Amino acid sequence: MSIGSPMLYAVFFAIVAILLLVDLFTFKTPKNGEAVSMKQAGIWSAIWVGVSVLFAGGLWWYLSQNFGSAIATQKVGEFFTGYLLEKSLAIDNVFVWLMIFAAFAVSPAMQRKILLYGVIGAIVMRTVMIFAGAWLVAEFSWILYIFGAFLLYTGVKMWQNHDEQEDPKQSGLYKFLQKHLKISDDSHDASGQERFVLVKNGVKYFTPLAVVLILVELSDVIFAVDSIPAIFAVTTDPFIVLTANLLAILGLRAMFFLLSGLADKFHLLPYALSVILVFIGAKMLLLDVFHVPMAISLGFIAAVLTVTAILSVKFPNLGKVEA
Repeated sequence: MSIGSPMLYAVFFAIVAILLLVDLFTFKTPKNGEAVSMKQAGIWSAIWVGVSVLFAGGLWWYLSQNFGSAIATQKVGEFFTGYLLEKSLAIDNVFVWLMIFAAFAVSPAMQRKILLYGVIGAIVMRTVMIFAGAWLVAEFSWILYIFGAFLLYTGVKMWQNHDEQEDPKQSGLYKFLQKHLKISDDSHDASGQERFVLVKNGVKYFTPLAVVLILVELSDVIFAVDSIPAIFAVTTDPFIVLTANLLAILGLRAMFFLLSGLADKFHLLPYALSVILVFIGAKMLLLDVFHVPMAISLGFIAAVLTVTAILSVKFPNLGKVEA
């Protein structure tokens, strides 16, 4: 059963538009050009989580009025489980963005701008992917088993290859862009402003910043291939899948600046993500054998994230490979 209706979708997309405007005009890089402080990033991360909780509360009230409290509780439980799953899987995406920005020496001000464009692009791309995925699941229910096998494989590979970090400038994608695009050596125009496109002698050139934006957008597509199938293990209701996904994405900029200062301290979190993916994949493969209750799924994800975060702080060298 899907709770989505034209009115609900319209209200939700209106909320997303308002939240994007709030993010654009309030969450800014300091005027001195320094990076966003962890305190500011932490406060905004808490605000975005609070917004999601308020949305869940409003959704519960609406559903309880129209479908009864049992349906309301079930759907809101699916929302919270999907939201936590998407937030946790986004951590690996953030780590990749950190590597990209470091490799291209992107300034804090441009990081904020690129991430804003990245979030807007992710909202559009994920909306299309979610509706396409919902259609596939509705038409071909067996595709859930393919999703499950893929997530199981991805989780195992993530565990095995955790310490293999490819230099973005050595990646096949970057070399492809170099081959097919005119890329300038610098991102500054004659006035010293950083640009995505420069015109030299009447010829347009993409700057390294434009390349970074492309890499950020494509990295989200790659991670969406993992996260969207994963949330279909929680619920096949496209409205819940969409709202959990997009609300998790809206807080990514604040989460990026928060994790940029904590990446080394929570070095075991990528292992947690691999465990979560294996769990979700196994859950999907066992759909016809054993149904994992929603509360257990939510509790398992929360417990894995909490335990690995604690272990990361308590044992800073655990799981690290010596050079």
